[in-house]
Amino acid sequence: MRFEHSARLRAAYPDLVAGVVQAAGITATADVAVRTAGHLAVARARLAGGAESGFPEIQAWRRAYAAMGLRPTRYRCAAEALLRRLRLDGDLPRLHPLVDLCNAVSAAYAIPVAVLDLDRVDGDLVVRPARGDEEYLSFAGDTEHPEPDEVTFADAAGRAHARRWTNRQSGWSAVREGTSSVLIVAEALHPGAGADVTRLVATLVAELADGWSAPTRATVLTAAAPRFELTAAGGAGQAVSPGTRWR
Repeated sequence: MRFEHSARLRAAYPDLVAGVVQAAGITATADVAVRTAGHLAVARARLAGGAESGFPEIQAWRRAYAAMGLRPTRYRCAAEALLRRLRLDGDLPRLHPLVDLCNAVSAAYAIPVAVLDLDRVDGDLVVRPARGDEEYLSFAGDTEHPEPDEVTFADAAGRAHARRWTNRQSGWSAVREGTSSVLIVAEALHPGAGADVTRLVATLVAELADGWSAPTRATVLTAAAPRFELTAAGGAGQAVSPGTRWR
């Protein structure tokens, strides 16, 4: 099983940098409230200096959405939506310890972070333009089909695990109480994204170790190294490709 961005997508967005973390042993009982609050404090401090729409990380995603023919103020990347809610409401909803933590990290870095239940993903997962026949399950339980050429996370079974790239995740692979094995994906397009995504990945690995004692495997994907090969959590002693590691 592998995760990657299609060659067509990378050609259209050559500045794309993606951080990926595979983790096992996730539970819904971990207490990460203090860690979550710390990352939200970082986000609030940054918002105190101006609205999220002015952040270079968010502006890069707005340009990408405009290039895809989408109105950036109607379809926001996940990080912008979280920051906007934090600015307007003062807090983010509590859903699941891992989701709460990743949402807080996303807000702190202003970078979209997706968390997928690997047991609900079939085969390879590729971020690519949709054909239009993929099936997306909304959180309300409705089945939708991405528009042709809309960017989605597509698996081998033809399921779409996202709408409009980083706009909405699927209810099918969303983290739930029984989730144990996850893939976390952070994507950025702004100048300096490589360093920021590297720091974000390191933050997630440390938080997963502290909060769950979770074995993790992580790397940063670029055009030169575009593919992440997922392995079984029990394969800690196996050789892995450069830039990846089990901890």
